Amino acid sequence: MSTSTMNPVFDKQTNVFLSVLSVISVLVIACNQLFPADSALHIPTYTVTLLGKYLCYALLAVAIDLIWGYMGILSLGHGAFFALGGYAMGMYLMRQIGERGVYGDPLLPDFMVFLNWSELPWFWHGFDMFWFAALMVVLVPGVLAFVFGWLTFRSRVTGVYLSIITQALTYALMLAFYRNEMGFGGNNGLTDFKDLLGFDLQSDATRLWLFLLSAIALGLGYIACRFIVASKLGRVSLAIRDAESRTRFIGYKVENVKLWVFTFSAMLAGIAGALYVPQVGIINPNEFSPLNSIEMVVWVALGGRATLYGAVVGAIVVNYAKTYFTGALPEVWLFALGGLFVVTTIFLPKGIAGLLKKKEARA
Repeated sequence: MSTSTMNPVFDKQTNVFLSVLSVISVLVIACNQLFPADSALHIPTYTVTLLGKYLCYALLAVAIDLIWGYMGILSLGHGAFFALGGYAMGMYLMRQIGERGVYGDPLLPDFMVFLNWSELPWFWHGFDMFWFAALMVVLVPGVLAFVFGWLTFRSRVTGVYLSIITQALTYALMLAFYRNEMGFGGNNGLTDFKDLLGFDLQSDATRLWLFLLSAIALGLGYIACRFIVASKLGRVSLAIRDAESRTRFIGYKVENVKLWVFTFSAMLAGIAGALYVPQVGIINPNEFSPLNSIEMVVWVALGGRATLYGAVVGAIVVNYAKTYFTGALPEVWLFALGGLFVVTTIFLPKGIAGLLKKKEARA
């Protein structure tokens, strides 16, 4: 039996996941468009945008599961790659405002005029073109991850030490982006976006398209990760996770495998951030917060490591709970998040996906 037959890309779980994602996407759009606002079946545009945000988080969770679940790299800094992708998109959206800004400057964003900048910084040039911004969405997180990974993996930094370094990376970036002289809007970040590719970001149609694009990106990202997992690279990744020294001993370049998978994961996180920004309407240094990166790990732990679909479930469940509890019991949410992580670690070591597998085995 061939390897591809034993471990196909489109296995049962993948087909079920893609089918559920497609059906939900169609139903959300249909309920928004076909039913009047006073109907019980109507889904308001606000909810569609909220669901689109959840899908972006789900793509980010899949990226984290790829390196943590299948390679054993616990990254506590993936929020940095997510935020960098978001800033790249935010810079493009800011350049599209032009004379419609508060100060009416055709070239400088409002915050630069307010801070008395005389000219556009060199690193803002090119962001008036969508193709350039789209390239930076994947290139900036990818290059940072490549350089960071090259330095750490070749130094054979592993385990908790690697996790601490990734957290230090995102914390350092957060402090840097808070500074006004960096040219990214300081603590206020980038906001007041008007349109994307000429389409009004406040219109219902644009919101629906962004939701649909988020669903498509999640599906393609899932397939790409599944392709890696089902390939020889994925099997080597599992070997590194379970017995790194032995894998190195038999001749595999462990550092190279870690580097390329880590870089790909960072690029996926950047794409998630780029889709997230036009839907929430703002990107600021808070996205670099180490707490955010820790929360992302909780998503994957709750959903189930090394499953991909479990990461999606965890991201949606936790963020839905966060949306609910921050409104109903805002003072309790952080305690609930911490308790959730502890309970998951003790009683659900394999997450929600582990429970589903147990039920399938019993059936």
